[in-house]
Amino acid sequence: MSENRTNDMEPATDKEAKARTAALDAAKRQIEKEFGAGSLMTLGDRAAVNIEAISTGALPLDIALGVGGIPRGRIVEIFGPESSGKTTMVYHIIAEAQKRGGVCAFVDAEHAIDPEYARRIGVNTDELLISQPDYGEQALEIVDVLTRSGAVDVVAIDSVAALTPRSELEGQMGEVTVGLQARLMSQALRKLAGNLNRANTLCLFTNQIREKIGVSFGSPETQPGGRALKFYSSQRLDIRRIETLKDGTEAIANRVRVKVVKNKVAAPFKQAEFDIEYGQGISREGSLIDLGIDHDLVQKSGSFFSYGDTRLGQGRANSKQFLAENPDIADEIEGRILETLGITRNGGSLEEPGAGEAGAAEGGPEAADGASEVAATDQKRAA
Repeated sequence: MSENRTNDMEPATDKEAKARTAALDAAKRQIEKEFGAGSLMTLGDRAAVNIEAISTGALPLDIALGVGGIPRGRIVEIFGPESSGKTTMVYHIIAEAQKRGGVCAFVDAEHAIDPEYARRIGVNTDELLISQPDYGEQALEIVDVLTRSGAVDVVAIDSVAALTPRSELEGQMGEVTVGLQARLMSQALRKLAGNLNRANTLCLFTNQIREKIGVSFGSPETQPGGRALKFYSSQRLDIRRIETLKDGTEAIANRVRVKVVKNKVAAPFKQAEFDIEYGQGISREGSLIDLGIDHDLVQKSGSFFSYGDTRLGQGRANSKQFLAENPDIADEIEGRILETLGITRNGGSLEEPGAGEAGAAEGGPEAADGASEVAATDQKRAA
């Protein structure tokens, strides 16, 4: 018995290796003949596995995601509490895709789209495809048809919690319908995953927060729609409001923190912070000031901010206004930040050395590293 096991582990002779290679080539030809070219390949068949990404509109988050944004051809979930910035981030991703000539669709299951706010963020609402479905099956069928067309670059569903199954809508109020939405999502995602990859279409899901009753240990938080979306998502972003920014006594913006709780295309558990201004969306200028301070490109002396010999202003708000009025300086700061990090721009996305290679799965020691990085950054900004 042990002798046979030893023989199995010995390297094959040249004749046996050639026979196996010929058999494998024949199998590959048969598969490609039946299912099309590219149905079976090795990663070495392509020079590099490049992940095409769409910017989130927030430079710190693009850097944290590892590939310069949200990957195309994948499913991505953005979840968080109410008024944390989920839909705002979706608007920014759509705006960035449209800037690159992309076709985008917004499935408004919550029936709460704000066209004027979307326009201020940069969305071309005249070209945006909008659907307000009556029930969950209709919404997901619309997404599937759009995906299979191969003509849509981004499809956003806002939100999973609002995808109510038809049988629940037609039933009586208070009637128990256990697991209907979870089964609906599971079936839809099985169909969508392959179609999205073939069409290179990004599918964004926003989701809400719920709490499990009776949980004594661990986080009681969960998300509606069952577990399927957690598994099928290539990235999961947890967005939280951590501070309200004020001008005197008037609230003018939210400071938010996004944690990448799952990332299949780069290292997970990175975190990013940025400002979301009321009525304006994500503040690019605020992100540049924060990253500039972190990398010693922008100096802070008391309440004054400066970039080299250029005085940006007194106070963060005035410095942001200065950068908004001087886009050349803002672009120069952004370029130096990317140069410091060793990142290059490819169109609208960012590329890091080694990005697009083997993606990291959920979990790992990066969680502790991400937390320590955030703590160090907070201390630096406070100083």
